[in-house]
Parts: sequence; C-alpha cells; structure tokens
Amino acid sequence: MTLGIVRQKGFNAQNGRNQAWNHAGNMVGAGLSGYLGWKFGMPAIFYLAAAFGVLAITSVLLIPERAIDHKAARGLEKDEDGDGDGDGDGDDATDGKAEGFKTLLSNKPMLILAAALACFHLGNGAMLPLYGLAVVGAGKGNAATFTATTVVVAQAVMIVTSLIAMKMAAGRGYWLVMLISFAALPVRGLLAGSFIEHWGVWPVQALDGIGAGLQSVAVPGLVACLLNGTGCVNVGQGAVMTIQGVGASLSPAIGGWLAQLLGYKAAFFILGSFALVSLALWIGFAATLRPACAGARKEAAR
Repeated sequence: MTLGIVRQKGFNAQNGRNQAWNHAGNMVGAGLSGYLGWKFGMPAIFYLAAAFGVLAITSVLLIPERAIDHKAARGLEKDEDGDGDGDGDGDDATDGKAEGFKTLLSNKPMLILAAALACFHLGNGAMLPLYGLAVVGAGKGNAATFTATTVVVAQAVMIVTSLIAMKMAAGRGYWLVMLISFAALPVRGLLAGSFIEHWGVWPVQALDGIGAGLQSVAVPGLVACLLNGTGCVNVGQGAVMTIQGVGASLSPAIGGWLAQLLGYKAAFFILGSFALVSLALWIGFAATLRPACAGARKEAAR
C-alpha cells in the first residue's frame, strides 16, 4: 500500500516514517498493557488490543482508494525512460503484467538476502526469551517487569534506528544498513552470555533494537528496489518474510536445546555466531550486492 501511494521515489522515506510510528505504537502498547494488566487484570490487555485493532481499521478506511496506484504497488511502475527496469535504456522490460515466481529464483541478490536473513533470525529469534529465562531463573529479576522492560527498550531504540536507516539508505544505499544490522547480533550474543544480570536488558535489547530497527526499513526497501519492474514486489516481500519466519521459528528449538545441553552462556555465544554467516555472505558478495542495494540512493537523487 505504501509503495502504491508514494511510488519508488518516496518509498524509502515513507517506509522509514511508517516503521518509526510502528515501533512507537508497540512501545506505547506494551507500556499500556503492563499498566492496565497491573491495575485491572489480564482481561484489560485483550480489550486494549481489540481497541487498537478498531483504530487500525479506521485508519486504513480513511485512506482514499484512488490514492493507491495498484501497478506501482506491485512493482510495475514506469521509470523515467518509459520502461520498468530502471536502467535508463528505454527497452520494454515489462508489458504491464507481473512476471512469474521464477523471477525470484533467478535474482541472485534476492537469494543472498534471503540466506543472510535466515541465518540472522536463526540466532536472533531465541535470544530475548532465553535471556529473560536466564535472568529470572537466576533470581535477578521479576518476570513481569523484566518482560515489559525488554519490549520498551527495544522498541524505543527501533524508533531512532528506523529514522537513521531511512537517512543512511538515501545517502549510502541499503548495503551498509544491512551490514550494521547483521553485525549487531554477534555483539548482542557476546554481551548476553557475559552478563546475565537485570541491568543487562539495556545493552542486550538496545542491540536488538539496532538490528531489527535497521532491517525493518532496509529489507522492504531493498526488496522493492530489487524487484522493481517485475510486478512481484509483494510476492518477494512475502517470500523474504517466510524465510525470516522459518529461521525465527527454528531458533527457540535450537536455543533451548543448546541452553539445556551447554548452559545459557554457551547458548547465547552460539546463537550470536549464526549472524557471522550473514556477515560473511554480505561481505563476500559485496560486489554483487552493493550495486543492487544502491536503489534508495538513486531514487532519492531523482
């Protein structure tokens, strides 16, 4: 929907703002849930979620349908030379119809992105619940307070990093944004394994906010750039989210097994090391990825 409203040229900036507001909503929702749950009991949290759902639906209904260019929303927007491939040569890259699913499989930068994200989320998904268990299990924190703090700290950092990612992508392209996001996880794992303390939630979750906040802007923007002109932008977003979900869903099983077998500290170190594979892929294929990741910079320059 965002791509259909603002087109490729405005997508990076608008997506950055969207994600900043998204994380702000998550932070406020977590705070209100904690307060209402403490004041009125658990049912109040579900009523709050329903109220926010109604507000979200109302907000969507306020967007005029005519404001959305449905071809642009699918990645079939015409560029300056009249075709849809963005290379400026004027050849007819698209006839207004979406290309097949094989487009994703033949797009090398997309495949590298998917593999790097799978490795990242394989390590990242279990980090927060395991850290909560480790701290509370050691008698160094209250479960309810600690959980609320983890959400608020991460989401607050994500607000800032979303806006930073938007600026970085416009100036340097998406490659550097993704590189920093991948680098945050090994450091997070090292800190989590070294300091199982109540105060550890601040640096551990701040690093989560850096990684997730940067990716919340960079991944959708990068997919939109890579698949511009194919009509497969939404399919590509769904495919990438599926790969992320597979990694994130396997992570708790692997993390729990490691924690039981080797202890929490070793589990955090190993989980954080999974992102080293992401870094290796991102740096190793830099020659392929850097030009593909420069889309936001090119669009901002127009």
